[in-house]
Amino acid sequence: MTDMKRTLVVALLTTLMSAVAGAQEAPRYHVGVCDWMILKRQKLGQFALARQLGADGVELDMGGLGQRTAFDNKLRDDAEAARFRHVADSLGMAIGAVAMSAFYGQDLTQRDNYLELVTDCFDTMDRMGSAPVAFLPLGGCGSDWATDRAKRSEVVRRLHAIGQAAAARGKRVGIDTPLDARGNLKLLKEVKSAGIAIFYKVQTAVENHRDVPAELRRLGARNICAIHASSSDGRWLSADSAVNMPLIRQTLDQMGWGGWLFVERSRDTSMVKNVKMNYGANVRYLKEVFSLPIEQPVVALDSAGRPRDYVETIVKRAQKATDELGITYTLEGRNVLHIVSNRYFQLNDIYAERDSLKEAWGKQMGSKDGRQRAEERCDSRLYRTHFDMEAALKMYLSDEQIEKVKDVMTFNVVKVTYEAQCDMIPTLKDKEKRQIMAWLKEARELAIDAESSKKKHEVFGKYKGRINNYLARQGYDLTREREAWYERVKARGGRL
Repeated sequence: MTDMKRTLVVALLTTLMSAVAGAQEAPRYHVGVCDWMILKRQKLGQFALARQLGADGVELDMGGLGQRTAFDNKLRDDAEAARFRHVADSLGMAIGAVAMSAFYGQDLTQRDNYLELVTDCFDTMDRMGSAPVAFLPLGGCGSDWATDRAKRSEVVRRLHAIGQAAAARGKRVGIDTPLDARGNLKLLKEVKSAGIAIFYKVQTAVENHRDVPAELRRLGARNICAIHASSSDGRWLSADSAVNMPLIRQTLDQMGWGGWLFVERSRDTSMVKNVKMNYGANVRYLKEVFSLPIEQPVVALDSAGRPRDYVETIVKRAQKATDELGITYTLEGRNVLHIVSNRYFQLNDIYAERDSLKEAWGKQMGSKDGRQRAEERCDSRLYRTHFDMEAALKMYLSDEQIEKVKDVMTFNVVKVTYEAQCDMIPTLKDKEKRQIMAWLKEARELAIDAESSKKKHEVFGKYKGRINNYLARQGYDLTREREAWYERVKARGGRL
């Protein structure tokens, strides 16, 4: 063998080995979110939001249908589709499926141009980078099509035509039906097209009290093209006892199935409109269950060398801020959580050093001088580090959101005190209100760095005294104003 041939063989083997290694390393499962459910149907912002939620990609919808003859699909435009694809690629977001969710409410058998509609979907799939699966729910066909012989025959006929059109273009259409596994297998046998498969929906099985793992096994891996891995709204997947997700994962592993798992619902109804909390929590849970990599925050948690119980306490305290903002289970939320936690750690370190120096310097130069010098050093460190947290938060939060973080860290005293002052003295002038708010925010800056909740309230107490003195100088009789306030509050059924 010549040197040239030997070099070519080695290069070829190296390429093949790399390809095999890459294939082995590729994850079996992917987690996505439905763009219409995260309120980003065909909106460019869906990709940035999906990334914040920790998803691998999205299930992109074709748009509404209503009384129109075609989907409200802006991605027919090549330039717009290219823009979407560019943003998705730049953020590392895949398009795992393209959905025709309009058919949740549209009867497939009443749309004479149904092949034109699915062709529009296939064209969009191509423009968006050949998404592997199309989603077609049959909810709009009503509840009787499965038993009404004539209507079922029409559904089957149309699905066969759709499946053949899909197969001719190298695609699969995943249907969502109300049937159980046995019923779906029978339907697929009637349809007789490799282009039609089941887009399995956990919600349907749970609502009909079916055994999800048993259903999956009966359907078989080759008949399932994708999964809506969420249930009805009510609680997050991690807290839903009706969905045994670890067992579902074990079942899919045993079946040898791999593909996309999309979060459609499973929202906490106490915060049903909070997209980031609901979908961030569900995506994170699915990734944990299916052993998928979770993107790590840029900001590291300064927990090394600290007792585990203490770290958990501090993180839980910091999480009150991200909960208030509704971003706890997002990537930005984890960065904010670490920034706030790290400030708490830093404050603890500063005060611990002060206490240590008080003792050491007290022995060297006398207790009074030692304490004073230690306090001065502590104050200096507090001042030099005070603005670091806000500067770091600006990378992830708006000014309004940063205000909320500060309020959470100081027990919302600014808002409570300001509203109480305005309620007590309804005749306050705008200038006086601005002065009160300015002092309360100044107090908050000091209280954020105070070493305990007691010390925080003491800071606000001093500023409340300053506010009272100011109002007295402005001519208000605070005793009379307070007594009248008590009576008003009492009259409306409240208490102070």
